[in-house]
Amino acid sequence: MRDPRYDVLFTPMAIGPVVAKNRFFQVPHCNGMGHAMPLAHAAMREVKAEGGWAVISTEECEIHPSGDLTPFVEARLWDDRDIPALALMADKVHAHGALAAIELTHNGPTASNLFSREVLIAPSHQPSKYGYPTQARAMDKADIRDYRRWHREAAVRAMRAGMDVVYVYAAHDLSLAMHFLQRRRNHRTDEYGGSLENRVRLLRELLEDTREAVGHRCGVALRFATEEMLGPEGVELAEARDIVAMLAELPDLWDVNVAAWYNDSVPSRFAGEGAQEPFVDFVKRTTSKPVVGVGRFTSPDTMVSQIRRGIVDFIGAARPSIADPFLPKKIEEGRLDDLRECIGCNVCVSGDNTISPIRCTQNPSMGEEWRKGWHPERIAPKHREARVLVVGGGPAGLEAARALGQRGYDVSLAEARRELGGRVTREARLPGLAEWSRVRDWRLGQIRKMPNVATYLDSPMTAQDVLDFGAEHVVIATGCHWRRDGYGRSNGLGIAALGGAISVADPVAAKLAVSAHPPVFTLDDLMDGRWPEGRVLVFDDDYGYYAGVAAEALRARGNPVVLATPDDVVGAWGGHTLEYRHVRKRLAALDVATRVSVNLVAAESGRVTLEDVWTGRQEHLACGAVLLVTARSPEDALYLALRERESEWRDAGIVTVDCIGDAQAPGMIVHAVYAGHRHAQELGAPRESEVAFRRHFHHDQA
Repeated sequence: MRDPRYDVLFTPMAIGPVVAKNRFFQVPHCNGMGHAMPLAHAAMREVKAEGGWAVISTEECEIHPSGDLTPFVEARLWDDRDIPALALMADKVHAHGALAAIELTHNGPTASNLFSREVLIAPSHQPSKYGYPTQARAMDKADIRDYRRWHREAAVRAMRAGMDVVYVYAAHDLSLAMHFLQRRRNHRTDEYGGSLENRVRLLRELLEDTREAVGHRCGVALRFATEEMLGPEGVELAEARDIVAMLAELPDLWDVNVAAWYNDSVPSRFAGEGAQEPFVDFVKRTTSKPVVGVGRFTSPDTMVSQIRRGIVDFIGAARPSIADPFLPKKIEEGRLDDLRECIGCNVCVSGDNTISPIRCTQNPSMGEEWRKGWHPERIAPKHREARVLVVGGGPAGLEAARALGQRGYDVSLAEARRELGGRVTREARLPGLAEWSRVRDWRLGQIRKMPNVATYLDSPMTAQDVLDFGAEHVVIATGCHWRRDGYGRSNGLGIAALGGAISVADPVAAKLAVSAHPPVFTLDDLMDGRWPEGRVLVFDDDYGYYAGVAAEALRARGNPVVLATPDDVVGAWGGHTLEYRHVRKRLAALDVATRVSVNLVAAESGRVTLEDVWTGRQEHLACGAVLLVTARSPEDALYLALRERESEWRDAGIVTVDCIGDAQAPGMIVHAVYAGHRHAQELGAPRESEVAFRRHFHHDQA
């Protein structure tokens, strides 16, 4: 069973009147389902409880219509009618011996009230945080009394719903309790403003109110951010030490982190495991109450170290619990090689920010537990004996082969290159993306345990090879390549100066144009070891992480770099994954010049022409090479060749030929992994409806 070194992770610990069975604590995290999809939300939390987490928390939970977070979908306890949805989650969690926790909050000026249409409230008059053209009004003493009452009533409702731990939330710049602490938001001159003792007053009162209301039955937790990285405008570490000392024994549990969310859930490109330790290590020395901290913990040795050295009592996790809901059970059972480690890509975060159900690159079942009945550890056995050929060993092919093998199929995986992993292996060699390799490594580790899955390297396949192979089911997962003609969102005919549009009408002119422009590179060139010389224009019409990573890679080799994009911001998708600010800081530190709202319209030897997308004004930029990050083309030639020969399938014994992942439609790694898993789940299963998943249906209430 488990290694004795990890015994400390499985010792019980009290949180006030309740006891957690071990030290694994799923801290509150958003999921894009919340109050709108309670069945899906409960099923997702239940799987984590089944996987051994001792405490399972909700996301932030609205306590009043004046703290409405629309369009974001979080938990909700506005009145008694919201209790059943949360009781459903609590019951599911309790069924596996875990504690249910709830994070109560009123987001004040960081709410929206787009649904409730209530006026925003705040410690002082101020604009709303997220760009809505409204302001929050300053709370008077009656408002403060109302807020305390709302919080107390929500705590009682939470207890009635079966919650075992009730949070007071003062973190992430997302709650009134924290806003009263901040000098930039609290300009009051009464007993709730000014001195630190006054600014802490409301937080103290909320803790006392919550203990009085539910402390006999529930543990009271305080989630507190010790540093905002904003200097005197924010909560600073020195001041946080005083706050912890003032409140040391009031909560039953301290849950500590840094703010804002983009500093807390930092992508792996910018922070490693346990990076928050310097900001929270003082808390346990200040209080006798248990402490939970986070740090994208995936290594049990790091977890034990944190506990042994007195940093934390509980191993807090959001992202690692998403990547592997069974992480605690696997450690307990000594199955460390089965741990599915988080890669820190923050696709999970993007679910909340795009108002859609949570997703995970590593764990394709995340968010599909209720919708599709998927489980992270179990899968239905095959319907009948069949041989499957998977062509392509990238993320889609690897996941398809792994999951099909788990179902019991006889699987052959053919990869044209001499290494498996496809784009994952190649991208992991770029700056900051080393942890991407975990997507490959976990799947290879599982496949190696399966005698029914065989892998073949250096094995390019033709259509005839596939027909001769003798497999009933064929899966084409041959990936994609980056285009070098400039075609993309902003240039639907490509870029003429790079041989794009004019190549259709005049091949001779296209050849002359291409020979005259600076050398054109793509990410495929960089990943294959072909690098440009001199100053490089990185032209980003993709808006993901690739352009920033390419610029960083080029700067590491000494190339001066200009990153230009037709979009109004650099790497817009990074706003959904909490990367944006970190990317901009990294580019600035590396002296990468940026140009936004410009299109690449001309290129000649030694220079390019950029055109402002709004004014049409042009500027010439000297450069020795262009690196295009625009669009990708699927490597679907094999699939199309097989479709052309469909009349030969029956004689070859082929029943199905499917194209999946980037070979069908290039996307992120998460899409490729999901495509591979979906194919494995659905092979041989009858399709009952055009809608391949369950939905929540609401009925009018009388």
